[in-house]
Amino acid sequence: MERLQKVLAQAGVASRRHAEEMISAGRVRVNGRVVTQLGAQVDPETDKILVDQRPIVIETKAYFLLHKPKGYLSDRDDTANYKTALDLIPGDLRLFAAGRLDLNSEGLLFLTNDGELANRLTHPRYEHEKEYLVLVMGAPEDKTLARLTRGIPYEGEWLRADAVARAGRRQQFGEAGRDQTWLRIVLHEGKKRQLRHMCAALGHPVTRLIRVRIGPLLLGKLAAGAYRKATRDEIAQLQKQAQKRKPRNPKPRVQKSKANFKARVTPP
Repeated sequence: MERLQKVLAQAGVASRRHAEEMISAGRVRVNGRVVTQLGAQVDPETDKILVDQRPIVIETKAYFLLHKPKGYLSDRDDTANYKTALDLIPGDLRLFAAGRLDLNSEGLLFLTNDGELANRLTHPRYEHEKEYLVLVMGAPEDKTLARLTRGIPYEGEWLRADAVARAGRRQQFGEAGRDQTWLRIVLHEGKKRQLRHMCAALGHPVTRLIRVRIGPLLLGKLAAGAYRKATRDEIAQLQKQAQKRKPRNPKPRVQKSKANFKARVTPP
């Protein structure tokens, strides 16, 4: 027997947190009865489970890395008239993004139908690093970069980066203009449009934002709109990291590798 929300996540219906919302909303039936109790136990092999009157199907797990272009939504939204990153992967697998990017942001998306793994990758308590190349207007001073890691208040929340460093003027995605600067920023928890809000509040609005890393997964030279399957080694690394929570570190610092230009957060 397994928890209902876990079975829904394993079936690729939704992430576990979204599955819990679907259960609470009365959208799930087990053996003909609506179940709204979170944590209800079911047997996926013998129980008949329906979501929105449709039976769930346990699919083979699929894992993709995709370079989301600007102008695409990360996930399906029936109320919007935009293309989605999911449309870039052929087939009828019920995939969803583990960690979204907004419409005007670009870069690495991890798409999967493994809801349990997706939940662990996106939940802030597991503190999976996400790394971004951010092109901002102006030339931020050292004290401004320090503000990004100390944090700034925004609409009742405290927004902060784990690590910030200036990147080279030339990046694989383009060269910074005369009054622009590339920054490399690491987060472990990304609130909606967090980097855009933070940079704008400090007088350096974002003109381009590209995610280049999620934990051990690298965007690399994957072209915009292109995708590839995750390797067995990458999946194993993700699953290993997802099994344990990372303790919060004191003030982190950036280490830049000349080999692959990755910024990593390490304790002082």
